Amino acid sequence: MTIRTALETDLQAIVDIYNQAVSMGNATADTEPTNIESRRSWLAAHSIDQHPVYVEEDNGTVRGWCSLSPYRAGRKALRHTAEISYYVDNQCQRQGIASRLVKHAMQDCSRLNLKTLFAIILDTNQGSISLLKKFGFEEWGYMPGVADFDGTECGHTYLGKRVESI
Repeated sequence: MTIRTALETDLQAIVDIYNQAVSMGNATADTEPTNIESRRSWLAAHSIDQHPVYVEEDNGTVRGWCSLSPYRAGRKALRHTAEISYYVDNQCQRQGIASRLVKHAMQDCSRLNLKTLFAIILDTNQGSISLLKKFGFEEWGYMPGVADFDGTECGHTYLGKRVESI
């Protein structure tokens, strides 16, 4: 298993894994699948030197991915803060992939000059909340009932961590 920066050739796997999360209904607030074309510019905006996308690959197969995205891009005072997101192929769940990706991203923060990471998690996604708390993330905010899945509402939990000492 190798964790590396995502390449454009990884887009199909990234999209497939993300669309699995969309179909689950508790891992992202998107309700419609995405496609390669809409993710091409997203990947291009995630530079290796500022806000990379990482993939975990095993024998040439992408099993999961993690992105660091700018928080309120263009606002210079927020340049040391990033949002972390991660997704794992349904067939590879519970194998430590998300943990390895989150740990890798956190360890890369000093190179990227990032001091703070946060995640926005649907409150029904207790697995992700537990995973991030395992890494020392704490609840920094909560927005009740902001997501509506065809009449079923849930909230957004904001989890954050200062990472400058890593």
